[in-house]
Amino acid sequence: MGGNAPLLITAELPPDILGWADGLRRKHYPPERNRLKAHVTLFHALPPSAEGEVRRLLADLAKANPAPQAQVTGLMDLGTGTALDIRSDAMVALHEDLSERFHGLLTGQDNRKLRLHITVQNKVDRARARALQAELGETLERRSFRFHGFGLYAWEDGLWNPIAEYPFRG
Repeated sequence: MGGNAPLLITAELPPDILGWADGLRRKHYPPERNRLKAHVTLFHALPPSAEGEVRRLLADLAKANPAPQAQVTGLMDLGTGTALDIRSDAMVALHEDLSERFHGLLTGQDNRKLRLHITVQNKVDRARARALQAELGETLERRSFRFHGFGLYAWEDGLWNPIAEYPFRG
């Protein structure tokens, strides 16, 4: 169990996309701040008191649904960073379902429209972010994949400690 740490939920990437995106992140993310692997965050801070309910819900949804189809469609400008833009109607629908079930538990950050992405650079000056976007924009190819499952993590001391993974099986 996660204890007293806020809970995070991710959409887990397949190994090939994770390896590629994590390589970009290691290359372009400021090394002193890069403490996590590449990821797609669905929820940033659910209360630890809801862990049992969160575990049951993720297990049920993963069991009942096929792996959602997704595609890297381009770049997302984060102002002081760069992300890979991800499109997945099926994952957005699962997120909406989860949001409805977590009503009353969501922070302001989690209670807004989902923009699926993988951050590969953050907290850099604007010129550096724009330069990376220009560089990657010339070579970035669309990549199709299926999300592997849901990941549940506890946010402790600036790190994500894994609690459980729920592979899609539906």
